[in-house]
Amino acid sequence: MDIQSKVSNRVKSIKPSGIRKFSDYAQTFDHVISLGIGEPDFATPERISEAGIKAIQEAHTHYTNNRGLLELRQAICDYYQNSYQVSYDPETECLVTVGSSEGIDLAIRMLIDPGDEIVLTDPGYVAYESAVKVANGKIIKLPLDGSHDFKVTPEALEAVLTPKTKVLLLNYPNNPTGANMSHEDLAKLVPLIKDHELIVISDEIYSELSYDEPYCSLASFDDIKQQVITINGFSKAFAMTGWRLGYILGDPYFISEMLKIHQFGIICAPAFAQYAALEGLRHGHDDVASMHDEYLERRNYLVKTLNALGLPTFMPKGAFYVFVNIQSTHMTSVEFAVALLKDQRVAVTPGDAFGDRGEGFIRISYAYSLDKLQMAMEKLSVFLDHLKADK
Repeated sequence: MDIQSKVSNRVKSIKPSGIRKFSDYAQTFDHVISLGIGEPDFATPERISEAGIKAIQEAHTHYTNNRGLLELRQAICDYYQNSYQVSYDPETECLVTVGSSEGIDLAIRMLIDPGDEIVLTDPGYVAYESAVKVANGKIIKLPLDGSHDFKVTPEALEAVLTPKTKVLLLNYPNNPTGANMSHEDLAKLVPLIKDHELIVISDEIYSELSYDEPYCSLASFDDIKQQVITINGFSKAFAMTGWRLGYILGDPYFISEMLKIHQFGIICAPAFAQYAALEGLRHGHDDVASMHDEYLERRNYLVKTLNALGLPTFMPKGAFYVFVNIQSTHMTSVEFAVALLKDQRVAVTPGDAFGDRGEGFIRISYAYSLDKLQMAMEKLSVFLDHLKADK
């Protein structure tokens, strides 16, 4: 029997994650400094871990409400009200998920019928395209470039919209570029979103890691709040990647429809992780602020150093990535990353993992200690010297 013929063509069309692919390749080398994965190097704050342990010890190990613990949903809604001045009802407008990744998948599957158009930015996070393919949607690429600080402009958005466009997916602060959209930037998109009746999936997983200016949630614009499905979680800002906990905020009807998928496929997010996240929202903001400040120091060091090495690097406004322009080397992003790995045992992510517009760039994560970043930059300097000597 031909086993491969039994697999869905939708699934077969999905490419493995370019991030993980290169990370796995880097692990075949010894003594590698890896700057490729977007995972905080900080341990989960002790108070959060202790709350998770206490929940297990107190036998909070059963199913919760499909939507998640009401106390946690209330804390999430309070957080969005206090931080971003957006009001949500914890009873009907919040759903706790297994990571923000499940939230993105739920939103896409809930919205997309076969052939529906969804606009994704290019470059963009690798998981979005795969989720759309599984839903049989049609991807429309919205090109971003450094001349506009990798922001979505109304002109660029309008240029890709058609009568069949149903969904726009935005991710700011952005992975891989580190770009962010201010209140003024987002306000320029609101008339287009409203007039074209677009549903926007707003991936705000890096909202706490916004630098230089306050973060603005797209749902804060009352004219389009009903059209916005907000995705967020605890992995990045609270250093809880392994706890797998996220949430969705949105219109009650959207939440109820996503709940149907969630309750049959997942039932509920892990109970102990929900209690841990509740502790984080109630008492963990000093820990988040401390990590934020360290990321800021790392960002400033990396951008200054990379530019001094002759690799033009856009100043990221959020998240923990720099998107480094390597076009002056006349190498593709994969060629550069492979050569750097072989020559100096430093692993970065090739930009083409994030779409066609990522070619000519590499992504470096600064979710690593300053000491490790400094060591990697010294090795990168040696590598660039080797490239010049070979010419």
